[in-house]
Amino acid sequence: MFEQLTERLSTAARNLSGKGRLSEENIKDTLRQVRLALLEADVALPVVKSFIERIREKAVGEEVGKSLTPGQALVKVIHAELITLLGTDTAALDLRARPPVVIMLAGLQGAGKTTTAAKLARRLIEKDKKKVMLVSVDVHRPAAILQLETLARDVSAMYCNSSASEKPEDIVVRAIDQSRRSFADVLIIDTAGRLHIDKEMMDEVVRVHDIAGPHETLFVIDSMAGQDAVNSASAFDKSLPLTGVILTKADGDAKGGVALSVRQVTGKPIRFVGVGEKTDALEVFHPDRMASRILGMGDVLTLVEEIEGKVNRDKAEKLAKKIGKGRGFDLADLRDQFEQMLNMGGMAKMLEKLPLAGKVNTAALNGAANEEQMRRQMAIIDSMTPGERRFPKVINGSRKRRIAVGSGQQIQDVNRLLKQHLQMEKMMKKMSKGGMKKMLRGLPGGGMPPGPR
Repeated sequence: MFEQLTERLSTAARNLSGKGRLSEENIKDTLRQVRLALLEADVALPVVKSFIERIREKAVGEEVGKSLTPGQALVKVIHAELITLLGTDTAALDLRARPPVVIMLAGLQGAGKTTTAAKLARRLIEKDKKKVMLVSVDVHRPAAILQLETLARDVSAMYCNSSASEKPEDIVVRAIDQSRRSFADVLIIDTAGRLHIDKEMMDEVVRVHDIAGPHETLFVIDSMAGQDAVNSASAFDKSLPLTGVILTKADGDAKGGVALSVRQVTGKPIRFVGVGEKTDALEVFHPDRMASRILGMGDVLTLVEEIEGKVNRDKAEKLAKKIGKGRGFDLADLRDQFEQMLNMGGMAKMLEKLPLAGKVNTAALNGAANEEQMRRQMAIIDSMTPGERRFPKVINGSRKRRIAVGSGQQIQDVNRLLKQHLQMEKMMKKMSKGGMKKMLRGLPGGGMPPGPR
C-alpha cells in the first residue's frame, strides 16, 4: 500500500532535506510534487487542495522559516499534516457496553465484509479474549451465509444460523437472543451489499441497524476502488450513524488514495486495515505510523508488534542454545526459519516497515525470497528423512533424485537449497556464542535465511 505515493513523497522530502534554506521557489516546487503525488494516488481533489493549502500556510510562516534546518522542518510539517489527514489518534473499538456488544458491518458487495467479519472476530478472540458470535443477514447471497459459517469455525467463533428464506430483521432478533443465552461478549453482524448503491439495499440496512442497535457501525471499504469507494462511503454515512471505517485489500493497493480521502470526506476514523487474505491479516490503523510509512520513514513499532505476536520465541531460544553449544545448524532449523518468515509475510513485507524501505527495491526482494519460493524449499526439506535433515552431508546423488521426485522439484533446486544451507551454517560457525544469541534474539524468527541464489 502507498508504494507510488511513498516513492514520490520520499523523493520530494529527500530533495528538501539537504537545503540550507528554503526559498519561495523550492517550496513551490515541492508542493507541486506533493500535489501531483496525491492526485496520482487518487486522493479526492478537495482533500488535496485543503492539504496543500495547510502546508503552504505553515511553510511560509515562522514554523519553518526560523528553523536551523528548514528542509527537514518542512518535511516535518508534511508529516504532521498527513497525520491530521489520516485522523490524528488511533481509534480503538469501544467495547464498554453491556454484552453482547453489537458490531455491524456495512458496505458494497465485493468490499470484503464477510472475510473482515471473521478477521475482526479472530482479533477480538485472540487479542482481547472475548467470546464472539458471528451472524450473516445477507439473505440475497446464500453463499455468503455459508462462507461466514465456515470462517466462524476457522477462527473459533460462535455462529448463529441463518437462511435465505428468512427476513434480515428476524435473523437479527434471534442472533441477539442467542448471543445473550451463549454469554457472548460481542455479536458481529455481516449485512448484505450490492454492486452499487440503491434504495432497496439502503432501506434494508437501515432497518437492520434500527433493530440491532449496534454499539459500533463500521463501513467496510475496498481500498482499490478509488473515488467510487469514497463516494459510497459518503452515501452510507448519510444513511447510517457510522462510527468508523475498515479498509480492505490494502496489500493490493499501490496508491492509497482512499485511505487519505475517506477520513476527510466522512469525518469517521479508520479503525483497521486488511493487509491480506488470511484471517490474521488485519492491522489496527495508526495514523502517525501510517504517515511515517508514506514518507518512507518506516513503521518499526508495528513490525515489533508483529514479531511479538507471530515469532515463536521458544524455538528462537532453543536454536540460540543449540548453536552456542556447537551442535550445528541443520536443515530442520532452516525450515523453521522459512516458516517464521512466512508468518511475518516475507522479507519484503518486513522491509516495508523499516526506514530503509524507500531506498530498497522490495519488489525485487519479493521475487528473490517470495512465499512460493520458500514453500518449495520447505517441501524439499519435508521430503528428506530425519537423518538427512540432521546430517545433510549424507545426501548423495541417488538421495537427491528421491528428494526431488518426492517434493516435485528439480535436482538443481535440491542442490541450490543444500548450498544455501551450507553458506548459512558457515556463517553460524563464525559467530561467537554471545554474538549468536544477540543475533538470533534481534532478528524475526530467531534468524533470517539468506535469499535464494
